[in-house]
Amino acid sequence: MIEHVDYEDMSLAEKTRYYEFLSQFVSENKKSLFESVSLNRTRYLTVVMENIFQSQNASAVLRSCDLFGVQDIHIIENNNKYTLNKDVALGSSKWLSMNKYNSHENNTKQAYDHLRKNGYRIVATSPHAKGCLLDDLPLNDGKIALVFGTELEGLSDYAIENADEYVTIPMYGFTESFNISVSAAISMHHLIEKIHRTIPNWRLSDIELVDVKTQWVKRVLKKHELYDEKYFLSKK
Repeated sequence: MIEHVDYEDMSLAEKTRYYEFLSQFVSENKKSLFESVSLNRTRYLTVVMENIFQSQNASAVLRSCDLFGVQDIHIIENNNKYTLNKDVALGSSKWLSMNKYNSHENNTKQAYDHLRKNGYRIVATSPHAKGCLLDDLPLNDGKIALVFGTELEGLSDYAIENADEYVTIPMYGFTESFNISVSAAISMHHLIEKIHRTIPNWRLSDIELVDVKTQWVKRVLKKHELYDEKYFLSKK
C-alpha cells in the first residue's frame, strides 16, 4: 500500500503527478517496464491461500500470480504462518499487492467478508466438493476470488461451506490432488486467457493503474521516504 498519509485523499490527477515525480528517479527502462506490465494486470481474478505453510509452494504461487498478471493475493493465516522461499519467488512478491488476515479468531471469515465487500464471488477449489470444471465456471457473473487450501488437508470446513461456488480440476491418476502451486498455475492460465478474451473491463482502472505503478516505484527506490518528503513539502 502507499504509505504517505495524504496519498489516499489525492485525486487521480494528483496521484499521477506524484507518480511522475517519483518515477523520474528510476531508470527509463524500469519505468517503461512498469508501464507495459501494468497494462496486463488485473483484479478481476484474485487468488486466496488458506493456511499455506510450505514456503516453496507458497512462493511458487506468488511467482505464477505475477506471471499471469494477477495483482492481488490474499493470505489467510489461521494455524500456519505464511513464509516465502526467496529462491522460488524470485522477487515476485515485490510486484504484488499482498493482503494478510491473521488478527481474528476466524481469519477465513474476515477474508471472505472483505472480498465480498469488494464485489468478489468466493470460488473454492476442491477435488471433493461438487463443483464445475474450470471450463464451465461462468466469468460474466462478476469478479472471482479463487481459494486454495493445503495439499494434505485442503480447505477448512468454513472455507468450503461458505463459498459461493466450487471448481475442480479433472484428475485421472491415483494421487488425490495436485500440488497447490500446480493447481494455482493451471487455474490461472485457464481463467486468465478466457478473461482476456471475454471480459471487457478486466484491466485495472486508471486510478488503480497509477496506484500500482506508484507502489512499484516506491519498492525499488532506496529511502523513498526522502522523496516523499521532498514532494509533499513542495506542495505546502
